[in-house]
Amino acid sequence: MGNEEEFQELLQHIAPDPHELSQRQRFLDWSQIDNERLARHAPRLERANRQFIDALYERLAQYPAPAAILDDPATTARLKHSQCDYYRRLWHSPLDQAYVLERLRIGWVHQHVGVDLKWYLGAYRMYLDGMLEALLEPSPASDCFASLIKKVFFDIGLALDSYGAAQRKALQDSEARYARAMRGANDGLWEWQLEQDQLYLSERWTSMLGLDRDSLAPTSRSWFSRVHGDDLPGLRQAIDNHLRGLSPTLHHEYRIRRRDGSYLWVLVRGVAETCSGGVRRIAGSQSDISQRRAAQEQLHHAARHDPLTGLANRARLGELLQQALQRQQRPGAREAALLFIDLDRFKLINDSLGHQIGDSVLVEVAERLSHCLRPGDHLARFGGDEFVALLDDLACMGDAERVAQRMLDSLHPPLRLQEQTLAVTASIGIAALQERGHPLDPLQAADLALYRAKSAGKAQFARYSSELQQQAQRQLELQNALAQACSCGELRLVYQPICRLDQGQPVLMGVEALLRWQHDGREISPLEFIPCLEESGEILAVGDWVLRQACTQVRAWQLAGQTQLRCSVNLSSRQLQQGDFAARVADVLRETGLPAASLVLEITESQLMQDSAQNLACLRELASLGVQLALDDFGTGYSSLGYLKRFPLHIIKVDKSFIAGTPQDAESLAISRAIIGLGHSLGLTVVAEGVEQQAQIDFLGREGCLYAQGYWFSRPRSPDDLQRLFSGEDCFDGLWCRLDALPQAVR
Repeated sequence: MGNEEEFQELLQHIAPDPHELSQRQRFLDWSQIDNERLARHAPRLERANRQFIDALYERLAQYPAPAAILDDPATTARLKHSQCDYYRRLWHSPLDQAYVLERLRIGWVHQHVGVDLKWYLGAYRMYLDGMLEALLEPSPASDCFASLIKKVFFDIGLALDSYGAAQRKALQDSEARYARAMRGANDGLWEWQLEQDQLYLSERWTSMLGLDRDSLAPTSRSWFSRVHGDDLPGLRQAIDNHLRGLSPTLHHEYRIRRRDGSYLWVLVRGVAETCSGGVRRIAGSQSDISQRRAAQEQLHHAARHDPLTGLANRARLGELLQQALQRQQRPGAREAALLFIDLDRFKLINDSLGHQIGDSVLVEVAERLSHCLRPGDHLARFGGDEFVALLDDLACMGDAERVAQRMLDSLHPPLRLQEQTLAVTASIGIAALQERGHPLDPLQAADLALYRAKSAGKAQFARYSSELQQQAQRQLELQNALAQACSCGELRLVYQPICRLDQGQPVLMGVEALLRWQHDGREISPLEFIPCLEESGEILAVGDWVLRQACTQVRAWQLAGQTQLRCSVNLSSRQLQQGDFAARVADVLRETGLPAASLVLEITESQLMQDSAQNLACLRELASLGVQLALDDFGTGYSSLGYLKRFPLHIIKVDKSFIAGTPQDAESLAISRAIIGLGHSLGLTVVAEGVEQQAQIDFLGREGCLYAQGYWFSRPRSPDDLQRLFSGEDCFDGLWCRLDALPQAVR
């Protein structure tokens, strides 16, 4: 910056405005008369002015500080000429703006060349003393006034010393407070003059990086060359936006390299300004925000990772999945897949061993599954005992199957935790991230494939197919329709006869109530809608309706003459797990009037396996009411003799899959014979299901099986159709014998 530019910048801070100038003149009682008076006496004082200037410079030369300034004769001559011109203006010029500007310039010049204020004031004192002598005759009064001027100017000097010292002390205190504040704020200061590319960095700025100021060149390259490559474009953009007026201040976070090569997170703040002459500069501070960023990153990590296993959580999986889907849009992208992994029967571990062991199992499983992944793959804990693996850059979907098989194999060795040895298996659903030409939710698709793997027997994997989607859609439609089925009158009961075989001809002794659903003009198979009822929980309400309807109907037939008729009703495992189920059965029997001995409740082997303590308590309570309990489909499940002994059963039913093979198939024949013999030896009534041939009836007769049901006797019938059997209006191959026609001993 040149001298003139510097002076013009100073004027912005010190030049008095016209009001201030007028106020000063009024305080001094300055008027036009004073101006005229000085001008009138000026001619006779010109010689005195020249003499004073010569005397002044001789006097100044006697003192080291001013003498150092006046050691050059040319400088002394120039200063004398300038001072002579000043004295001329002092006597002739009015106190206007031009005069003030010139006096400010002279003061600035003297300060700029190093003339201390005390020499400045002393020179004025000498001048006034010389002018007093030139204007007045020497006298005691003028001598006294000259002495007074000396003392007054001495006092003015002291006062100015106090003013200056106080201002310097205030400035020092302000600078000290600012320095303490900046140290407390952990901030470093910087200033960058853009046109000259001159960069000032404070010691605190450089010490943050383990550097000293002398090791950095005073240019912007010293700053920008240390900024992390990923962050430099953003920093330059932030600076440019502020310089272009797009942001009120510079405020940006970035990483900068320390002396040891590590990176420090900092926050830079600054404000740009344009100085006189159009020179631009930007200055501000820089703060170390590493701790805050570390805390933020820790919170960010915690929000996206599972605290138990350390794996990505569902939120992080969503981010990874979105990124993978975007990569799939690029030309030449290879296959990607999701594996949905669910542990088989994990609830049993939690319920039997506690959640602490369950958590340890999850941690161990997560570790084993992680080791099965390839570099670049991701494993997330989706929730509970569910995990999701994201496999990217696959050559083909067969690679995903190989990863799934590695996972199944990794879980095969038993887990040893706190003196417990546990066998853990998993089911896995596999789905591509994108199906060519088909919209696809990969998580939903993998979940559908997982459901297929579970249904197929667990401990295996299954691939997604569009048929699974159609089945899921169909199941959803069924569940929605089932919710309205009862109120719409679409559900009904049919009854299949159960016959006694030892009276020469079959005799109808009971019926099994079977649920049917007529929807949109077609009959929906129970194999299709019963699982939907189970899964949705609607089986409880529908089960209560079936029980009440069946008991009401059979009691009506009893009152119409079929006094010994019994009714079999199938139970859901959900019903058995209701704590008040036995009480509800008792209420139904009481309200319908059906004797407890006339009701047979059928359960399956798999139901006995589920929450056996609750099932056992419920079955014992039902048996205490006098209700008969039947084990349906015996031989197709676990076939545990322990269950036959432990549970209060009265009837076992031989599954139709075995009866269908008799008497031709030796294996079916042997199994059927063994079940019938087992039932007899335990004192249980045995009922054969699925009888469709005379040869099967003959076999059952030889084995002493007294009861059977199947199409040989009758298909399931509506109440009206079955009533015609009771009344003798209908029969099947002449084999029917009305119940009321039986001898009393048989009834």
